[in-house]
Amino acid sequence: MSDHPPLRLGQVGIGYWGKNLLRNFAGLPDVTLAWACDQREDVLAAVARQYPEVRTTHRFEDLLEDPALDAVVIATETPRHFPMAEAALQAGKHVFVEKPMAQTAAEAERLVELAETHDRRLMVGHLLLYHPAFEYVANLIRRGELGEVYYLYSMRVNLGIVRQAENAFESLAPHDLAVALAFLDRRPVAVSAQGQAYLQPGIEDVAFATIYFEDGKLAHLHTSWLDPHKIRKVTVVGSRKMAVIDDVESVEKVRLYDKGIETTPSYTDYAGAMTLRSGDIHIPRIDMQEPLLLECRHFVECVRTGRTPRTDGRNGLAVVRLMEAALRSLARNGACIDV
Repeated sequence: MSDHPPLRLGQVGIGYWGKNLLRNFAGLPDVTLAWACDQREDVLAAVARQYPEVRTTHRFEDLLEDPALDAVVIATETPRHFPMAEAALQAGKHVFVEKPMAQTAAEAERLVELAETHDRRLMVGHLLLYHPAFEYVANLIRRGELGEVYYLYSMRVNLGIVRQAENAFESLAPHDLAVALAFLDRRPVAVSAQGQAYLQPGIEDVAFATIYFEDGKLAHLHTSWLDPHKIRKVTVVGSRKMAVIDDVESVEKVRLYDKGIETTPSYTDYAGAMTLRSGDIHIPRIDMQEPLLLECRHFVECVRTGRTPRTDGRNGLAVVRLMEAALRSLARNGACIDV
């Protein structure tokens, strides 16, 4: 038996993704799911049937006004992330907020400031940083097994879900921006992005973005909800090895390629100095757990222990800064924007 009382938690937003968050938090030991908040009556009715012990409400203020509530989970549409997270932190609650945590860097900075002022844990749902396949490759990078990481590129495309409050880049890119920051481990210096809106005026359905980092490293992102394929793939190119993470694959989620180009400085011409190396392809065994469960468990542990979450407010702020620069570049048809 635990020697501390259960963590009392409330969630606002029980939609497509929010239902998964609710399920995982409800299943954690030493967590009491106290409140579920949503504007849709049918959604609240479904929550009441599945979790009869949970109080349901249309009023977000009910969560803020509950003095016994420890933490708030925010899984609404993006424009509501900042005002709700701000209000929750001001009410003294710990906050888990879905990505992106805000729409502007100024808003994100405000949330970081509030969390630090009130000594509250602020965590952002950058899910891939808790994904066992991505953690496996991150460990390879830290151990130097890929050599120097030169660049990475990602594809996150599908047919749907089409949103109205954000474009495809805002909806899909935060995942891969967080991965790029973690894997390249350099300061981003500029962003260039291009895209087009085909289904709704002013809301890009497809976007291509390049993020430039210090030391010449770069990341290229392709995001779309108007595509015939379902692809969730990140390719990391290093000086010794290359890694491909394919989250659509059911089992073989990581492939390591022992490939590269080696140089011999003693040669006087480039052709003679470069040797193509093509070795084995290795598919490692990775013990998979649901990434969302690992993410939710991490938040609860951080609230209990006072630890800084792996994807804390400052990590969320770094991603929002890149998002903001990319959106400015989109509006200027690919102009390079300093970060």
